[in-house]
Amino acid sequence: MDREIIKLVSRRAALTVKLIQGQSNPQKSLFSPFADDQLSELIKKGNPGPLTEPAVRGIFREMISGARGVVKTLKIAYLGPAYSFTHLAAMERFGSATTLIPVNSIAAVFEEVNRGHADYGIAPIENSTDGRVVDTLDMFTRLPLKICGEVQLAIHHNLMARCQRSEIAEIYSKPQALSQCRDWLSRNMAQARLIEVTSTSTAAQLARDKFGAAAVASRQAAVQYELQIVAEHIEDNKCNVTRFAVIGDEATRSTGDDKTAVLLQIPHKPGALAEALTAFKKNNVNLTWIESFPLKGPEVGYVFFLEFEGHAADARTKRTVGELERKALRLELLGSYPRSEPVE
Repeated sequence: MDREIIKLVSRRAALTVKLIQGQSNPQKSLFSPFADDQLSELIKKGNPGPLTEPAVRGIFREMISGARGVVKTLKIAYLGPAYSFTHLAAMERFGSATTLIPVNSIAAVFEEVNRGHADYGIAPIENSTDGRVVDTLDMFTRLPLKICGEVQLAIHHNLMARCQRSEIAEIYSKPQALSQCRDWLSRNMAQARLIEVTSTSTAAQLARDKFGAAAVASRQAAVQYELQIVAEHIEDNKCNVTRFAVIGDEATRSTGDDKTAVLLQIPHKPGALAEALTAFKKNNVNLTWIESFPLKGPEVGYVFFLEFEGHAADARTKRTVGELERKALRLELLGSYPRSEPVE
């Protein structure tokens, strides 16, 4: 049976390599979110067990990642360090047959891609508990990069340490993780001091090296830093999901189930925003997200981040964007990309 599996894996990988190399621009075909999401849906519907869906998805992900790596090893910048949730999202989308480049800020993710040091970047953009990730949205106003795809990751926080729960005096984690567990921590760890650090992985390192310290981080971080999980799934919202943006400089084709994002600046006067947004109702396009940011510098006003259903190539979306453009002082298309489902 193992010999047969090896033959089938080799055959599947060879077909993937042949398909990529047969494209007019093979390197652009190395990132295919629509094909990846189709495969995930096939696994979800067709997996008979006993392996879990994430386990089967991991097998296929590494096979596809390895096959793409035969053509070219992609470089992916992510908000590190290793075993942060952004690292897990990067692994989920690109697999391990890539060069994963950890950087210490969201701005650095964008800069690595913009300078050509990385093919793609990945950064958190929205959390179902805490809402927008300001640093990511702000970078789209600074650099000419696009959203090429998204990864939605179910976020499960765990309390981990090298001591007993009763001995924990300090709990480290990034601000968003502590915020997403604030009720549980206040009820169960009131004696411990909460200390903010730059990432959940940094928190795990501190918990490993300091007696009486604990971290709020992922299960994978506990394994990596040899920590005992004291309490698992301590997030207050059991449907806690973070959405990560895949950042690049290219457009993706329409799949029939897409989102489009734009940056919009309109005249700073009463009713201007309401008037601009009538384009969505008129063209029956569902606006799913809107955020505002003050303009930088002496100019008074705001720039708006809008996300809505549809692809930039679709007729209704084209009409909507065209009407927005006629009412805008500035309109930038940030990209269209396939909608994804949350994964464990």
